[in-house]
Amino acid sequence: MSRSLKKGLYVDPRLLKKISNLKPGDKTIIKTWSRASAIAPEMVGFTFGVHNGREHTPVFITEEMVGHKLGEFSLTRKFVRHGGKMQREIEQAQALAQAAQPVAAAPAAAVAKK
Repeated sequence: MSRSLKKGLYVDPRLLKKISNLKPGDKTIIKTWSRASAIAPEMVGFTFGVHNGREHTPVFITEEMVGHKLGEFSLTRKFVRHGGKMQREIEQAQALAQAAQPVAAAPAAAVAKK
């Protein structure tokens, strides 16, 4: 269930307090565990270290991010890839094709330069 429009966006008051103590061009990373906190216009130009459960991911806030949640920009899961054995075979075939391609293209490029 989403938050009521009457209440407005939730912004962690501790984050606003930390921002008020810093200057806009400051390069310090503000660490936070508040992933549910919305991004307010006062946060633009600051870098936040948003905790993803294992580490703090640095997130530089821009104007387009205002209204979104901090947690949206710090992924909690790492995508490795699909496939297994079939995927490895496909990747090996692509690697061989890329290795063979520059050898054939190199003489043509040298002739074109002359």
